[in-house]
Amino acid sequence: MIEKDTLANIVNGKLEGSSLFLVDIHISPSNEIEVTIDSDGSVDIDDCADLSRAIEEELDRETEDFELTVTSAGIGQPLKLPRQYKKLIGSPVEVVLKNGTKIIAKLHDADNDTITLAYREMQVVEGKKRKQAVDVVQTYQLSEVKSTTEYLDFK
Repeated sequence: MIEKDTLANIVNGKLEGSSLFLVDIHISPSNEIEVTIDSDGSVDIDDCADLSRAIEEELDRETEDFELTVTSAGIGQPLKLPRQYKKLIGSPVEVVLKNGTKIIAKLHDADNDTITLAYREMQVVEGKKRKQAVDVVQTYQLSEVKSTTEYLDFK
């Protein structure tokens, strides 16, 4: 079976010096390999095809048969790396915290350990009878986050 670390070394070597980066590698027991990449800009089909050819040159089908798919990280897929968060600063995201709380907000800032979200929330304001919409900027540790996806509003 092809080792994930070996494949990661090959992919990272091929992507070095470009805006592309490795997000994930999944290898099934039947050697179906799926490599997911992303970029600080955009990933096009030629990037995926070039990487696929480069990986196939490094692996020997005579030794071990495999099926290879190289894809880009899609809009509906959860973010996995801090670098993906940084790419979406200023964009709306849907964050699900480990405690079950779901937040739709603008990604205000991100680093390797935290994300900062900006959103409107209904809160009790002193001197008012009804709850008022208040702008909230809240920082969360990535360890508190279960998943984050880019949010698309079709309204």
